[in-house]
Amino acid sequence: MGPDAAPCLVGSAESLPFDDQSFDAAMAVSSVHHWQDPMAGLREMRRVARRVVVFTHDTSDAGWRHRFWLTRDYLPEVADLLVGRPSVTEQADVIGARTEPVLIPWDCADGFFEAHWRRPRAYLDENVRRGVSVWARVGPEAERRAVHSLRDDLASGRWAERNRDLVDLDAAELGLRLLIA
Repeated sequence: MGPDAAPCLVGSAESLPFDDQSFDAAMAVSSVHHWQDPMAGLREMRRVARRVVVFTHDTSDAGWRHRFWLTRDYLPEVADLLVGRPSVTEQADVIGARTEPVLIPWDCADGFFEAHWRRPRAYLDENVRRGVSVWARVGPEAERRAVHSLRDDLASGRWAERNRDLVDLDAAELGLRLLIA
């Protein structure tokens, strides 16, 4: 690190090394599911910042697993990753946040799990999958099976037949939420 680099501190979401109200705002993007204790981490964010924004997923709405073809048809193991996680309502309540849905545009340039919902070939790309923690968490066997099945269904036209309703959508609601406090 050079002399102009910002200072670095070691900490965890559950125990942030800052005084109360040290910041105007704190933000967490697609990370709450990696925290040891999400509720404690959210409380810490609220403690150190006057405003909090969290980009997360509503795991209490099982409907998204059926709306998103990748979890419905190829990667049902994702449901096991959600067991025991606090609901988005519980998360919002602990920090006094309102909840806003986040629609995903068909051409979303981000690399989060649901970003390529209308571009299924992207999930065949190893680099795309390596950028998404879900793939590592379901394990290599589930990943190989899902990729193989998706590749076969794309080649046969089965994916297109099963998901023809997606072609005309500009955006999809797949359970992503902003918590704003």
